[in-house]
Formats: sequence, structure tokens, C-alpha cells
Amino acid sequence: MSELFTGMTIGPLTIPNRFVRSATWEGMAADDGSVTPRLAEYVADLARGEVGLIISGHSYVSPEGKAGLKQMGIHDDSMNQGLALLASSVHEAGGLIALQLAHAGSQANTQLTGLPAVGPSPIPMPDGSGCRELDREGIAALVAAFARAAARAKAAGFDAVQVHAAHGYLLCQFLSPAWNKRTDEYGGTLENRARFLLEVVAAVRAAVGPDFPVLAKINSEDFVEGGPTPEDAAAVAKMLEAASVDAVELSGGCRPAGEAFMPARKGRIKGPEAEVYYRRAAKLCKSALTVPLILVGGVRSFEVAEELLRGGLADFVSLCRPLICEPWLVKRWREGDRRPAECVSDNACYGPGFAGEGIRCVTLEKKRARAGK
Repeated sequence: MSELFTGMTIGPLTIPNRFVRSATWEGMAADDGSVTPRLAEYVADLARGEVGLIISGHSYVSPEGKAGLKQMGIHDDSMNQGLALLASSVHEAGGLIALQLAHAGSQANTQLTGLPAVGPSPIPMPDGSGCRELDREGIAALVAAFARAAARAKAAGFDAVQVHAAHGYLLCQFLSPAWNKRTDEYGGTLENRARFLLEVVAAVRAAVGPDFPVLAKINSEDFVEGGPTPEDAAAVAKMLEAASVDAVELSGGCRPAGEAFMPARKGRIKGPEAEVYYRRAAKLCKSALTVPLILVGGVRSFEVAEELLRGGLADFVSLCRPLICEPWLVKRWREGDRRPAECVSDNACYGPGFAGEGIRCVTLEKKRARAGK
């Protein structure tokens, strides 16, 4: 049996295989951020497809941190009933689910929130304005918001939480010298730039207790001028482990980096040699960690996923767009159909999401329609 189908622990939680569904915006929550039955069923289908650990779509911990249309929220107790539905739906389907805690920072959608965006410094916004710089009181308030959100997730029945510090969102912005121009204790050195993230992790840990898995997601690189390096990523990963994080997921890119270096890079991956976006950073992070490393980005074939484990670059392989295209991909591979994922990385799946309909693989739908299926 392939190592990909062997179990491994993340903290006290045993994951039945090495496949993770990376946090993916589904665009299926209600306008107020609450979970809908449709969203719960969509995510439960991933459990039926034998994904070892499902990480929810990014869930905003505070109203001004909302990133997009029909995004899930965990900012208020009014979300609790829907959150419990999501967790129980996955469990009834035989799966495990972590909830991702997020704040979009300067990438927040101010038209949706009606609130000013916040960031480490007055980062230029797409319309030319600058977001509001968080003061110490604002930072402390958001640390508390992350902690309250984590407690809600645990109470709702989730199996773990993940702190989102990647993709150019708020905690990632604090880590990056490209955006963080502060001169106080939250700016300057890498240790200072990581302070907010580490305070969030400490508060989350205090809220959920010592025996509940806490994960974190960080960037290998932002791919913008003046951003952090893979060596910085490895150093932050080590800090996170020391701060009690049970696993680190490594990703990369951000919207300002453009299509070529966004987290969801556009353009068909032409073969195994072109897979895996962040190999060098993964090697550095894996060397720095004793807790598991989860690697996402550009994996499309079973053989490459297996090679990542055998070569010691990762402990878990995380997938995003391939599971939008084929929610049952892991089951297909386990049953012996080892053809590469059908995902062509054209990002057409996000079109329906931006239209308010929720994400789906438009390309595969068209392919099947042409084939008469």
C-alpha cells in the first residue's frame, strides 16, 4: 500500500491518510456568513471522497476582515448553529474537518463590509486609498477575536483549527517587510513581524486547550518585491512549532503578485516536472520542523504526491483546485485509477463563485457535456 494511504497524527488527531483539502473559498455561505445546507453538503462530499482532513474555506473572525462574496464567518455566536451543521455533516460522512480562522487585512472587501480595511501599515488599496494602520488596541482586539472564533469552532464540533497567515491576508501582511513598515514592536525584525501571529496562536491555544489541534498556514514567499524569503518561512515555521502549533501548511503567493504567482496560479501544469510550486521552501521548512508539514501548490499526479512523502519534503499533500474538479479524487486514486487529476488550472471554477452561485468546475462540466455524459 502506498504511504499516501497510511495514517499519521497531527497533535492528538489521527488522520487516516496523507491527503488534505486546503482551505478553499466555496462562495456558498449565506450573505451574513452563516453556513447553508448546500455548503454543508458540498463539504461533506469531500469526506465521502476520502479526503483525510478537510480544512474549511477561510472564515472571517471579525466583520471588517471579510474577503469576498458569500464567505463563511465565525465572528459571532449567531454563526454557531450553522457551524455545528457543517462539522456534523462531515462527521456523518466519515470525515475530519478543521476550521480556518482568517482576516483579510487590506484585501478585505470594503464594499461588502461597509467598514474600512485594516493592516500593519497604510497599505495602498486597489482604488488608490490606504487602509487604516492597526494600533496596539486594534491588534489586541483582533487577537481576542481569533481566540473567540477558535472557541466557537471547538464548541461546534470541529476537529481542529487553522490560523491563516498566508496569501497576503492580515497576518501574512504583518510578516512581510513589503507591507509591514512599522517601527514599533510589531515591525522591523522578523521576530517583531511575527509577534502578532504568535500572539494569535497563544490566544487560540489558551481558548481551545492543550489537547486540541492547532494548525497554521504560511507563505513560502509572497512573490512581491521586498517580501520575505523561504529562509524567513522556515524561521517562522520553527517559531510556530515552539508556540504550540501542531502542524504547518506551506503555500505561497498573493493577489498583488499577479496571475503567475497567485496561490491559484493560472495555466495548465504540463507534466510532473512542472508540479509542486514551493519545493525549496518545503525542504527548508521540513528541516526546521518536528511537527508535520503540509504542502500545497501545483500537485496534480499521484506519483508526484507519493514522491513528496518518500523524498521527505512533506508529511501531508494538500489539494485545492483538483478537489473542486474531482471531490472524489482521493478515492479514485485509492481504488487504483492513478490518472492525474483532471484539473487544468484555468481558474474557471471561480467564475460562478464571483457570480454568487458558488464554485464548481465549469471546464469538466463542458467536457462531459461534449462527451454526452
